[in-house]
Amino acid sequence: MAKIMPAGDPNLSRAAARRRLAFAGAAILAAAAALVYAMAPRHGNGPSAACPGSRERALALQPLAHGEMAALSVAPWPRPAPEIAFKSADGAPVTLASFKGKATLVNFWATWCVPCRREMPALDRLQGKAGAEDFAVVAVNVDTARLERPKAFLAEIGVKNLAFYADPSADALQVLKAEGLGLGLPTTLLIDREGCGLAVLAGAAEWDSADALAVVSAARK
Repeated sequence: MAKIMPAGDPNLSRAAARRRLAFAGAAILAAAAALVYAMAPRHGNGPSAACPGSRERALALQPLAHGEMAALSVAPWPRPAPEIAFKSADGAPVTLASFKGKATLVNFWATWCVPCRREMPALDRLQGKAGAEDFAVVAVNVDTARLERPKAFLAEIGVKNLAFYADPSADALQVLKAEGLGLGLPTTLLIDREGCGLAVLAGAAEWDSADALAVVSAARK
């Protein structure tokens, strides 16, 4: 005759299940925290002598990181922007440092990046609305092949306000990754007139929205 095994205590079974779920949840939270830490921009953990007025601008930006700007990561302690070089439309060398004296929204994009293509018209409109002696949108293309495509794409969508900049070596992306400021495209840096990084936004955004214009207004003060 088959031996009948006694049924287990259902309360104990439910308690064990709860413990397993709690353990799994804790593991997921720990992994998520590690990922967020790894992706967090290295904005520094104290004041920088090179950025004396940037802290106040960053504090003014923090409450503006909502709506279309919800993904904006504001630097708690702004540091000098990374040393990044690229070229102008005529091939002349340009660096981020050459824009010191004006606030800049520096966007890195490529023609193979669908979100980049989607947000480019808004960046062009932002330059048209807010571009001035104290502010500029600097869109840097990082295509490494078929270098005729970026200019053709911009002409196709009717860009008329943005100056053309390119880094066909894509060295800028490596610098951004090393600084913890960019893990993909598009990536946009907000830099103040002192040349200090105020914020970074990973992914596309509506850059000519009221939320974005408020951020730009605070950065250029």
